[in-house]
Amino acid sequence: MLTAVNKLEYLKTMIEFAKSKDAELEQVLIINNIDWQEYESLLNFVEDDGGIRLKYLEGNLEVMSPSGIHEFHKENIGILLECYFLITGIRFYSLGSKTFRLQKKSRVIEPNKSYCINNRKEIPDLAIEFVVTSGGIDSLNIYKKLGFSEVWFWEKEELKVYILEEEEYIQVNKSRLLPHLDLNLFASYINYDEPFDAVLEFKAKITKLNS
Repeated sequence: MLTAVNKLEYLKTMIEFAKSKDAELEQVLIINNIDWQEYESLLNFVEDDGGIRLKYLEGNLEVMSPSGIHEFHKENIGILLECYFLITGIRFYSLGSKTFRLQKKSRVIEPNKSYCINNRKEIPDLAIEFVVTSGGIDSLNIYKKLGFSEVWFWEKEELKVYILEEEEYIQVNKSRLLPHLDLNLFASYINYDEPFDAVLEFKAKITKLNS
């Protein structure tokens, strides 16, 4: 039976293994029966490593080493959305991929992008995740307890939007936070290989729509 020290060393080895794999392939590990103290020890181990993301739900830990394509499209989404904010005059505060924790509920998550809209808040209004590998821990379960009012997932070249209503998320076709944003138009630019061209074209169309 593993001691607490040996278990922690084993988990660190698993994380190092995930980091060592091909950077173009997303690596996801699910580790069960991890208590809060063990999670915090691992967090200290990876906190200065931007190449690892941790997700925690009631004793289950997900360790992800994002692929290059994950990071590329994640940044595309952020650039396009911030372009929309600027053109339409919507005040925003980007919290990037800050880690959000709720110890009493044993939940931790790190969105790819997160934003407060109109004013700063402890918990952002919007979380965005770029999903390459399906399965794993249910992110919506974590976001629900943290109180994110809206969550967007970019998965299989499709933008899925969820809003929190009566303590449950429902999938919708229009953002409640950004009701005038054409989500189909927005999504059509996320997969562009040239982000500069995507932003210029998107900016031109949004400007025309708002003129």
